Parts: sequence; structure tokens; C-alpha cells
Amino acid sequence: MKILTQIARVLLGLVFLVFGLNGFLNFIPQPAPSGLAGQFLGAMFVSHYLAAVFVLQIVAGALLLANRFVAAALTILAPVLVNIALFHATMAPAGFAPAVIAITLWSILFIRERAAFRPLLAAKGVA
Repeated sequence: MKILTQIARVLLGLVFLVFGLNGFLNFIPQPAPSGLAGQFLGAMFVSHYLAAVFVLQIVAGALLLANRFVAAALTILAPVLVNIALFHATMAPAGFAPAVIAITLWSILFIRERAAFRPLLAAKGVA
């Protein structure tokens, strides 16, 4: 299990570091999506929302690769992954498989780090 989590951590870190950097440097050119997905991404680009997402991806990817603050990196990536999955489920289903792979890698790490999240998931008693 330890080797599996190390592989998942490195792969997830690489994915988010590379694609976060690609958001700024565009070294992996991709065609612009059409239709509603293109309009959505266009609005996010014009509003500079995507820049913030790319910065979060770079930070989380670097933390995972450095094996430092892994729980914080997972916390940063959780809403990013939810948005990626919802985007592909509703507007661009062709790219859904990589989203599922990233969510699977995140889940493997979450299971390993679940003790750090236990206080967040504890029900509060009635006072």
C-alpha cells in the first residue's frame, strides 16, 4: 500500500504541476473547446479565474511532489477535482476519463491521509 500511495502522490503531483504550468506557458497546445464548454472557459479566462486555478494546481502539485503538507495539497485539490469532473460531466464528456483517473489517485492519497481529515468529518454533539 505504501508503494501505491507513493506512485499516486507522484503521478497526481506531476499531473497538476504540469497542467498548472501549462496554463501559463502553453507548452502542451490544446484546441479550444467549442459550444458551451468554450464559452464557459472563455468567461473563466477573461475574468482571470483560470489563473487562480492554475496557481492552486501548481502549489498543490509541488507540495505533493515534495511530499510536504500532503493533506493541505489534497484539501486544495478537492474542489478543483470536483469542478473538473462537473465540467466534463456536463459540458465536455470526451475528457471525463482523465478526470476519473485524477480522482482515483486523489482517493488513494485521501485514504492514506484520512487521519488528518478525521476532525473535519466528526459530527458535533448537541450542547
